[in-house]
Amino acid sequence: MGKLKHVLAATLALSLTGPAVAAADDIKMGALATLEGAFTVLGEDGMRGVKLALQEFDYTAGGKKIELVTGSSDASPDSAVRAVRKLVEQDGVQIVIGPLSGSEGLAVKDYAKTQPNVTFLNGSSAAQDTTLRSPAENFFRFSTEGAQWMAGLGEYAYNEKGYRKVAVLAEDYSFPYTQVFGFLEPFCRLGGKSPIDARFWVPIGNKDYSSVIAALPDDVDAIFVALGGADAVNFLTQYEQSGGDLPLIGGSITVDQSVLGSKGKARSFVVGTPSAGPVSDTWDDPRWKEFVAAYKKAFPDGFPSPSLFAHAYYINTKAALLALNEVNGDLSDGEKKFREALSNLSFETPTGMVSVDERRNAIADIFLTEVIEGPDGNLMNKTIKVIPQVNQTLGVSYDKFLEYGQVGRENPSCS
Repeated sequence: MGKLKHVLAATLALSLTGPAVAAADDIKMGALATLEGAFTVLGEDGMRGVKLALQEFDYTAGGKKIELVTGSSDASPDSAVRAVRKLVEQDGVQIVIGPLSGSEGLAVKDYAKTQPNVTFLNGSSAAQDTTLRSPAENFFRFSTEGAQWMAGLGEYAYNEKGYRKVAVLAEDYSFPYTQVFGFLEPFCRLGGKSPIDARFWVPIGNKDYSSVIAALPDDVDAIFVALGGADAVNFLTQYEQSGGDLPLIGGSITVDQSVLGSKGKARSFVVGTPSAGPVSDTWDDPRWKEFVAAYKKAFPDGFPSPSLFAHAYYINTKAALLALNEVNGDLSDGEKKFREALSNLSFETPTGMVSVDERRNAIADIFLTEVIEGPDGNLMNKTIKVIPQVNQTLGVSYDKFLEYGQVGRENPSCS
């Protein structure tokens, strides 16, 4: 904890006195997360993931000390660019971890193209096109993306739950578009329906869901919900209070610990909700158990189990540290050797092996889950199935996958 206090003190001093000059043997790492707005609790857990990885490496990699500088956004692309620009152009960071939210990732990817001598590793942003189309050569994502996170869920809803027609409620930006696509593509291919007029899109930070709840159709079997943070808590609370009784299908962040672990917000009607994503609270594997134990020890005031945001930021930070060890901390020549090491990296994570494809997007295991009430009363995601080594094109060729078109409100049409 002494080293952590030292780093936090250095970060505070930097904010008070202006840009600091790192020692010659230090590496300055920037971490950007949503520490403002509706996704604040998500960003706070993302930062826990960064610090957990740094603590694991004793804030040292490649023989050099790591100085952490943090940046804050509110989930909007403009705020993310402002924050990352400060980290790079004023604070002088050499490596960036972040951002958290989908459209932020698209914006930071574009900014990365203007900073060829800085290496960017994703936080948890999971919009598809951050890496699928027009990727940046210096942007890496070791944490997979939103369509990958849905692997197996569309088939499960159709074949096991017997759902044939679903409504959609999601935030109106790139990540939920990616999640909805990842769920609906297989669901519709099997014969399921989700008419365009049964899809409801709300802005981030929406507080009143009464009009949406009133407009939900009666002739559907379930609602696919892709909301996060305070948005998810607000909807679930209001839906329960309204007497809503349609079964739910959860987007990855809707039934993540950042929602399920919210104090006083546990609701029995969420039990049984199927979902899928990069983590599963009850996965019976030593790697996951060790990660959970380390998280709880380091952050006793955190969630009952690490959220997918802590997991994603941890994995991307660890990738950076492992690659720095590979190149002995050499960030010369536009960080060329460091990026080569990242491109060739394959390593064990709390949820299995991870590597990246030619567009620097992760290939990793995905978990099909269902919400249960744990023995201590906390809501948790139970592992139903592990889908191994899911790639970004979901098993089809890159050219064929591009034919699906860009994700959006009406893709797939699924009428």
